[in-house]
Amino acid sequence: MKSVERSRYNGKIPFETRTLTFEPFQYSEIEMVMGLIAENLSPDLITKKYRKENEHNPMFGHCYHSSQALYYLIDTDVLQPMSAIDYHDCSHWWLEDTSCKKIYDITSDQYYHVGQIPPYDKGKKKKWYGWQQRPHQRSLNLMIRVLGDRVIEDRVDKLKPAL
Repeated sequence: MKSVERSRYNGKIPFETRTLTFEPFQYSEIEMVMGLIAENLSPDLITKKYRKENEHNPMFGHCYHSSQALYYLIDTDVLQPMSAIDYHDCSHWWLEDTSCKKIYDITSDQYYHVGQIPPYDKGKKKKWYGWQQRPHQRSLNLMIRVLGDRVIEDRVDKLKPAL
């Protein structure tokens, strides 16, 4: 069993926490999980500024939340978030196995689709975006789609302010 939490803040004070508890996938299942993630990507998961290009390039705009979802869904400690600036001058995200340097990139086809190659040669280890590297809501929503009956609980708790 594994839990992932995402708190919402007013300033630096948390007022709500979403906790997703689930049965994670084994590392040996990573290719299958990548396929499930790819099957569950949809335009509602990407920011509006990427939606126009996504209409003709279906993986465009999905790298961050798909990589973050994969990171949390797999029961391992050898996956490292990686990022580099691509030909669009945008950050591209993927995961790398720290033990063997194997790359896991669910959205690599966004490059091959337009005759480009992913910017792996410029990749650097990165922390997740956001304060305290908390998982994004889009990543959690994607995880729910992929997990199906492996979800044990998806709970939102309202927190009482400290006195």
